[in-house]
Amino acid sequence: MPKQRITSLTTVTAVTTVALLTLAACGTESGKGSGSGAGAGSGGEVRTETALTDVRWNVDSVTVGGRKTAAPAGASVEIDSRGRASAKTGCNSIGADVTVEGDTVTVGKKQSTLIGCPKELETFEKALDGAFSGTLKATVQDKRLTLTTADGDAIALTSEPPAPLVGTEWTVDALAQGATATSLPKGTDGKARFTFREDGKELSMEGSLGCNSFSAPVKLSESASGAPATLTIGRVSSTRKLCPGPEMTLERQVQKVLEGKVAYELRHRGLTLTSAGGQGLSAIAPAPGK
Repeated sequence: MPKQRITSLTTVTAVTTVALLTLAACGTESGKGSGSGAGAGSGGEVRTETALTDVRWNVDSVTVGGRKTAAPAGASVEIDSRGRASAKTGCNSIGADVTVEGDTVTVGKKQSTLIGCPKELETFEKALDGAFSGTLKATVQDKRLTLTTADGDAIALTSEPPAPLVGTEWTVDALAQGATATSLPKGTDGKARFTFREDGKELSMEGSLGCNSFSAPVKLSESASGAPATLTIGRVSSTRKLCPGPEMTLERQVQKVLEGKVAYELRHRGLTLTSAGGQGLSAIAPAPGK
Protein backbone atom coordinates (compact mmCIF):
# COMPACT_ATOMS: atom_id res chain seq x y z
CA MET A 1 0.00 0.00 0.00
CA PRO A 2 1.46 3.35 -0.94
CA LYS A 3 1.85 5.81 1.89
CA GLN A 4 0.59 9.35 2.01
CA ARG A 5 1.17 11.76 4.87
CA ILE A 6 -1.05 14.77 5.28
CA THR A 7 -0.18 17.43 7.81
CA SER A 8 -1.55 20.91 8.28
CA LEU A 9 -2.72 23.42 10.84
CA THR A 10 -5.40 25.04 8.70
CA THR A 11 -7.84 27.07 10.79
CA VAL A 12 -11.49 26.07 10.79
CA THR A 13 -13.76 29.11 10.72
CA ALA A 14 -16.94 29.32 12.75
CA VAL A 15 -19.12 29.48 9.67
CA THR A 16 -17.45 26.74 7.70
CA THR A 17 -17.34 23.83 10.10
CA VAL A 18 -17.33 21.50 7.17
CA ALA A 19 -14.10 20.08 5.72
CA LEU A 20 -13.46 17.54 2.95
CA LEU A 21 -11.50 14.29 3.28
CA THR A 22 -8.74 12.82 1.24
CA LEU A 23 -7.77 9.44 2.58
CA ALA A 24 -5.64 6.87 0.84
CA ALA A 25 -7.44 3.74 2.01
CA CYS A 26 -8.25 0.29 0.69
CA GLY A 27 -11.67 -0.42 -0.78
CA THR A 28 -13.68 -2.04 -3.53
CA GLU A 29 -15.03 1.02 -5.32
CA SER A 30 -13.14 3.17 -7.79
CA GLY A 31 -12.46 6.74 -6.65
CA LYS A 32 -10.39 9.83 -7.27
CA GLY A 33 -7.05 8.35 -6.42
CA SER A 34 -4.00 7.00 -8.15
CA GLY A 35 -2.36 3.62 -7.85
CA SER A 36 -3.77 0.44 -6.36
CA GLY A 37 -3.42 -1.33 -3.09
CA ALA A 38 -4.15 -4.53 -1.25
CA GLY A 39 -5.47 -5.11 2.19
CA ALA A 40 -8.13 -6.79 4.26
CA GLY A 41 -11.71 -5.87 3.60
CA SER A 42 -14.84 -7.30 5.17
CA GLY A 43 -15.04 -10.41 3.04
CA GLY A 44 -14.43 -9.41 -0.60
CA GLU A 45 -11.19 -9.03 -2.49
CA VAL A 46 -9.74 -5.52 -2.36
CA ARG A 47 -9.07 -4.40 -5.91
CA THR A 48 -8.58 -0.63 -5.93
CA GLU A 49 -7.40 2.19 -3.72
CA THR A 50 -10.32 4.50 -2.97
CA ALA A 51 -9.71 8.21 -2.47
CA LEU A 52 -12.30 9.82 -0.20
CA THR A 53 -11.91 13.41 -1.40
CA ASP A 54 -15.12 15.44 -1.62
CA VAL A 55 -17.07 12.89 0.37
CA ARG A 56 -19.22 13.60 3.35
CA TRP A 57 -19.43 10.53 5.56
CA ASN A 58 -22.69 10.32 7.48
CA VAL A 59 -22.29 8.59 10.82
CA ASP A 60 -24.59 5.57 11.12
CA SER A 61 -23.53 4.45 14.58
CA VAL A 62 -20.76 4.51 17.17
CA THR A 63 -19.77 1.42 19.15
CA VAL A 64 -17.82 2.02 22.37
CA GLY A 65 -17.08 -0.72 24.89
CA GLY A 66 -19.38 -3.09 23.01
CA ARG A 67 -22.33 -0.69 23.26
CA LYS A 68 -23.72 0.53 19.94
CA THR A 69 -25.30 4.00 19.77
CA ALA A 70 -27.32 5.06 16.72
CA ALA A 71 -26.35 8.42 15.29
CA PRO A 72 -28.76 11.38 15.19
CA ALA A 73 -29.59 13.15 11.93
CA GLY A 74 -26.79 15.38 10.72
CA ALA A 75 -23.91 13.52 12.38
CA SER A 76 -20.98 13.32 9.96
CA VAL A 77 -17.20 13.16 9.59
CA GLU A 78 -15.09 14.80 6.87
CA ILE A 79 -11.31 15.23 6.44
CA ASP A 80 -9.51 17.40 3.89
CA SER A 81 -6.21 17.02 2.07
CA ARG A 82 -4.69 19.77 4.23
CA GLY A 83 -4.90 17.64 7.35
CA ARG A 84 -8.04 19.02 8.97
CA ALA A 85 -10.97 16.93 10.10
CA SER A 86 -14.47 18.03 11.01
CA ALA A 87 -17.04 15.95 12.86
CA LYS A 88 -20.63 17.05 13.38
CA THR A 89 -22.36 15.39 16.29
CA GLY A 90 -25.91 16.57 15.67
CA CYS A 91 -25.32 19.35 18.21
CA ASN A 92 -21.69 20.51 18.40
CA SER A 93 -18.90 20.50 15.82
CA ILE A 94 -15.45 19.02 16.44
CA GLY A 95 -12.34 20.06 14.52
CA ALA A 96 -9.03 18.21 14.62
CA ASP A 97 -5.57 17.94 13.09
CA VAL A 98 -5.22 14.64 11.24
CA THR A 99 -2.40 12.57 9.74
CA VAL A 100 -3.24 9.92 7.15
CA GLU A 101 -0.72 7.17 6.35
CA GLY A 102 -2.01 4.34 4.19
CA ASP A 103 -5.13 3.02 5.90
CA THR A 104 -4.17 4.53 9.27
CA VAL A 105 -5.75 7.78 10.44
CA THR A 106 -4.18 9.51 13.43
CA VAL A 107 -6.34 12.16 15.10
CA GLY A 108 -4.37 14.87 16.89
CA LYS A 109 -5.37 17.97 18.83
CA LYS A 110 -9.11 18.63 18.78
CA GLN A 111 -11.31 21.68 19.26
CA SER A 112 -15.07 21.75 19.82
CA THR A 113 -17.94 24.18 19.99
CA LEU A 114 -19.64 24.31 23.40
CA ILE A 115 -23.37 24.31 22.71
CA GLY A 116 -25.54 22.81 25.44
CA CYS A 117 -27.15 19.66 24.02
CA PRO A 118 -30.15 17.51 24.97
CA LYS A 119 -29.16 14.45 27.01
CA GLU A 120 -29.48 11.92 24.17
CA LEU A 121 -27.32 14.07 21.87
CA GLU A 122 -24.80 14.64 24.64
CA THR A 123 -24.50 10.87 25.13
CA PHE A 124 -23.85 10.32 21.43
CA GLU A 125 -21.45 13.26 21.28
CA LYS A 126 -19.29 11.81 24.06
CA ALA A 127 -19.23 8.44 22.31
CA LEU A 128 -18.22 9.95 18.95
CA ASP A 129 -15.61 12.23 20.51
CA GLY A 130 -14.08 9.28 22.34
CA ALA A 131 -14.02 6.99 19.31
CA PHE A 132 -12.70 9.68 16.97
CA SER A 133 -9.38 9.88 18.81
CA GLY A 134 -5.85 8.56 18.55
CA THR A 135 -4.91 6.01 15.90
CA LEU A 136 -7.75 4.59 13.79
CA LYS A 137 -7.81 1.84 11.16
CA ALA A 138 -9.87 2.83 8.10
CA THR A 139 -11.72 0.13 6.16
CA VAL A 140 -13.74 0.94 3.04
CA GLN A 141 -16.28 -1.48 1.58
CA ASP A 142 -18.42 -0.16 -1.28
CA LYS A 143 -19.84 3.15 0.04
CA ARG A 144 -19.25 2.33 3.69
CA LEU A 145 -16.36 3.37 5.90
CA THR A 146 -15.44 1.98 9.31
CA LEU A 147 -12.96 3.72 11.60
CA THR A 148 -11.76 1.35 14.33
CA THR A 149 -9.64 2.08 17.41
CA ALA A 150 -7.01 -0.26 18.84
CA ASP A 151 -9.52 -1.18 21.58
CA GLY A 152 -12.14 -2.23 19.04
CA ASP A 153 -14.39 0.81 19.34
CA ALA A 154 -15.77 1.73 15.93
CA ILE A 155 -17.50 4.45 13.94
CA ALA A 156 -19.67 3.18 11.07
CA LEU A 157 -20.26 5.67 8.25
CA THR A 158 -21.89 5.85 4.81
CA SER A 159 -20.84 8.17 1.99
CA GLU A 160 -23.19 10.86 0.73
CA PRO A 161 -23.05 12.45 -2.75
CA PRO A 162 -22.45 16.20 -3.11
CA ALA A 163 -25.36 18.55 -3.82
CA PRO A 164 -25.39 20.85 -6.89
CA LEU A 165 -25.81 24.59 -6.38
CA VAL A 166 -28.71 24.82 -8.84
CA GLY A 167 -31.89 22.83 -8.22
CA THR A 168 -31.18 22.01 -4.56
CA GLU A 169 -33.42 23.35 -1.81
CA TRP A 170 -30.99 24.95 0.64
CA THR A 171 -32.19 25.35 4.23
CA VAL A 172 -30.52 28.05 6.32
CA ASP A 173 -29.05 26.53 9.49
CA ALA A 174 -26.84 29.34 10.86
CA LEU A 175 -26.10 33.05 10.51
CA ALA A 176 -22.78 34.87 10.74
CA GLN A 177 -21.11 38.22 11.10
CA GLY A 178 -17.53 38.04 9.93
CA ALA A 179 -15.96 34.89 11.38
CA THR A 180 -18.53 34.62 14.18
CA ALA A 181 -21.41 32.20 13.65
CA THR A 182 -24.70 32.40 15.52
CA SER A 183 -27.62 30.02 15.77
CA LEU A 184 -31.01 30.89 14.31
CA PRO A 185 -33.62 32.71 16.41
CA LYS A 186 -35.54 30.26 18.59
CA GLY A 187 -38.30 28.42 16.78
CA THR A 188 -37.16 29.31 13.25
CA ASP A 189 -35.28 26.15 12.26
CA GLY A 190 -36.21 25.20 8.69
CA LYS A 191 -38.08 28.46 8.07
CA ALA A 192 -35.58 30.15 5.74
CA ARG A 193 -34.81 28.21 2.57
CA PHE A 194 -34.12 28.90 -1.08
CA THR A 195 -33.53 27.23 -4.43
CA PHE A 196 -31.55 28.45 -7.43
CA ARG A 197 -33.41 27.90 -10.72
CA GLU A 198 -32.00 27.93 -14.24
CA ASP A 199 -34.15 28.84 -17.24
CA GLY A 200 -32.02 28.77 -20.35
CA LYS A 201 -29.21 31.24 -19.64
CA GLU A 202 -31.14 32.99 -16.87
CA LEU A 203 -30.55 32.17 -13.21
CA SER A 204 -32.85 33.10 -10.33
CA MET A 205 -33.49 32.17 -6.73
CA GLU A 206 -36.75 31.72 -4.85
CA GLY A 207 -37.89 30.50 -1.47
CA SER A 208 -38.75 31.77 2.00
CA LEU A 209 -36.91 34.47 3.93
CA GLY A 210 -38.21 32.96 7.16
CA CYS A 211 -41.89 33.78 6.77
CA ASN A 212 -42.43 35.66 3.52
CA SER A 213 -41.83 34.14 0.11
CA PHE A 214 -39.30 35.81 -2.18
CA SER A 215 -37.65 35.67 -5.58
CA ALA A 216 -34.72 37.47 -7.19
CA PRO A 217 -32.66 37.37 -10.39
CA VAL A 218 -29.10 36.09 -9.97
CA LYS A 219 -25.89 36.26 -11.99
CA LEU A 220 -23.17 33.71 -11.36
CA SER A 221 -19.47 34.55 -11.69
CA GLU A 222 -17.11 31.60 -11.67
CA SER A 223 -14.03 32.00 -9.50
CA ALA A 224 -10.71 33.09 -10.95
CA SER A 225 -7.54 31.52 -9.62
CA GLY A 226 -7.57 31.98 -5.87
CA ALA A 227 -10.65 34.22 -5.90
CA PRO A 228 -14.02 33.26 -4.39
CA ALA A 229 -16.95 32.56 -6.68
CA THR A 230 -19.66 35.19 -6.49
CA LEU A 231 -23.38 35.60 -7.01
CA THR A 232 -24.82 38.99 -7.91
CA ILE A 233 -28.33 39.08 -6.49
CA GLY A 234 -30.74 41.54 -8.07
CA ARG A 235 -33.82 43.19 -6.59
CA VAL A 236 -35.57 40.90 -4.12
CA SER A 237 -39.36 40.72 -4.49
CA SER A 238 -41.29 39.30 -1.54
CA THR A 239 -44.71 38.97 0.01
CA ARG A 240 -45.47 41.26 2.95
CA LYS A 241 -47.10 39.13 5.62
CA LEU A 242 -46.85 40.12 9.27
CA CYS A 243 -44.89 37.40 11.03
CA PRO A 244 -43.99 36.47 14.63
CA GLY A 245 -41.00 38.30 16.12
CA PRO A 246 -38.36 35.54 15.76
CA GLU A 247 -39.32 34.95 12.12
CA MET A 248 -39.09 38.66 11.32
CA THR A 249 -35.68 38.79 13.02
CA LEU A 250 -34.53 35.90 10.84
CA GLU A 251 -35.95 37.56 7.71
CA ARG A 252 -34.11 40.81 8.31
CA GLN A 253 -30.83 38.99 8.84
CA VAL A 254 -31.25 36.83 5.73
CA GLN A 255 -32.16 39.89 3.65
CA LYS A 256 -28.90 41.59 4.66
CA VAL A 257 -27.02 38.68 3.10
CA LEU A 258 -29.03 38.58 -0.13
CA GLU A 259 -27.94 42.00 -1.39
CA GLY A 260 -25.73 42.73 -4.38
CA LYS A 261 -22.50 40.81 -4.84
CA VAL A 262 -22.30 37.79 -2.54
CA ALA A 263 -19.36 35.39 -2.20
CA TYR A 264 -20.38 31.76 -2.05
CA GLU A 265 -18.66 28.53 -1.12
CA LEU A 266 -20.14 25.15 -1.95
CA ARG A 267 -18.76 22.25 0.04
CA HIS A 268 -20.38 18.91 -0.55
CA ARG A 269 -23.91 19.39 0.89
CA GLY A 270 -23.21 22.70 2.59
CA LEU A 271 -23.38 26.24 1.17
CA THR A 272 -22.16 29.51 2.68
CA LEU A 273 -23.07 32.97 1.41
CA THR A 274 -21.21 36.09 2.57
CA SER A 275 -22.16 39.65 1.66
CA ALA A 276 -19.69 42.47 1.00
CA GLY A 277 -20.51 43.81 4.47
CA GLY A 278 -19.53 40.55 6.17
CA GLN A 279 -23.04 39.27 6.94
CA GLY A 280 -23.31 35.60 6.14
CA LEU A 281 -25.39 32.47 6.35
CA SER A 282 -24.82 28.77 5.99
CA ALA A 283 -27.34 26.39 4.48
CA ILE A 284 -27.59 22.64 4.07
CA ALA A 285 -29.08 20.38 1.43
CA PRO A 286 -31.60 17.69 2.35
CA ALA A 287 -30.37 14.14 2.71
CA PRO A 288 -30.39 12.19 -0.58
CA GLY A 289 -33.80 10.77 -1.41
CA LYS A 290 -35.69 13.34 0.64
